[in-house]
Amino acid sequence: MTFVVPFDASELAEAALERAVEYGHALDEEVVVVTVVPERKRYAIEKGWIDEDGSFDVDAVVERLCDRVAALAPDASFDCECIREFPPEAELAERVERLARKHDPSVLFLGTDNVGRIATPLTSVGAHVADEEVCDVHVVRRPTARGDADLDSGADAASE
Repeated sequence: MTFVVPFDASELAEAALERAVEYGHALDEEVVVVTVVPERKRYAIEKGWIDEDGSFDVDAVVERLCDRVAALAPDASFDCECIREFPPEAELAERVERLARKHDPSVLFLGTDNVGRIATPLTSVGAHVADEEVCDVHVVRRPTARGDADLDSGADAASE
């Protein structure tokens, strides 16, 4: 089994990576991070990878993303694809899904607050990726897990 995490360095993507690492350690499974970087300045600005007045160096952006992954998950593998175009979200999601499928995922850890709602925004890459039935999807909607103390107290209560 492989746990795959689409990653754009957003708060929820980072939380999804942290959860994948936690599950990976518990189940002794590999974690692979996948990123698709459109080589367009506008996208990099929207993602917060560069400032609005900053220059866009694709290699520097990829290096920063790789460094961030290494800081959060030193044992995770990082796979990045740079694409020249800036496609619509559905096509971008297809690229992310194709890259994820390359690693034969058993679970996709997806950090997004736009999956599973009655009205899904058209601009959500996460909603498009989660819609495919490639593997199980673990959706991370909060930057922090619900109190570990709650889990610990539940385990204590169950053992009594």
